[in-house]
Amino acid sequence: MPDRITVYSDYVCPFCYLGRESLSRYQATREEPLEIDWHPFDLRSNKRRPDGSIDHSVDDGKDEAYFEQAKENVRRLQERYGVEMTLEVAMEVDSLPAQLVSYHVKQQEPYETWLALDEALLAALWRDGRDIGDTDVLVEVATVVGLDGDLVHEALDDDTLRAELTEQFDAAQATGITGVPTFTYEGYAARGAVPPEQLERLVEGA
Repeated sequence: MPDRITVYSDYVCPFCYLGRESLSRYQATREEPLEIDWHPFDLRSNKRRPDGSIDHSVDDGKDEAYFEQAKENVRRLQERYGVEMTLEVAMEVDSLPAQLVSYHVKQQEPYETWLALDEALLAALWRDGRDIGDTDVLVEVATVVGLDGDLVHEALDDDTLRAELTEQFDAAQATGITGVPTFTYEGYAARGAVPPEQLERLVEGA
């Protein structure tokens, strides 16, 4: 089995997008492949209305000053990693539909297929500014990476899959994951869009 690093992330987290760029840079320096064992995390769980819209009136401790600081940090890392981004935050996007589809593909398809979808979802939101909570967008993204568009509808309509995904969210919190991205390897962890050299120490110094 290829070596694997576990990554807890949510598609609507800009630092998850930036962290994946850092991870890609580290992966490129390795002689042996390092696969990603993706674990979903739900940043919107306490703010999601039944229709999937986001209720910003819910107090989660993140005020205007918090988001301004977050945007500044995004711009700093964007420049550092040379990453193209249309958005700095995605406050109105609900990633649950995208996570359902990604989780389904991760279970059913080869790793390379899931990875292509995962990267395409991140790019669709952060590079192209598209709403990955929209079913039509998800179908298009899935089709572009060679998947059947019907798979998207199957995932979104599967109540059992939705329950399993919720269990994954709960399991992440139970293991002490409080923010994303979080990278873990053999009991060690690094949180945030940390530089490639820190990921190297995490994996090769573990």
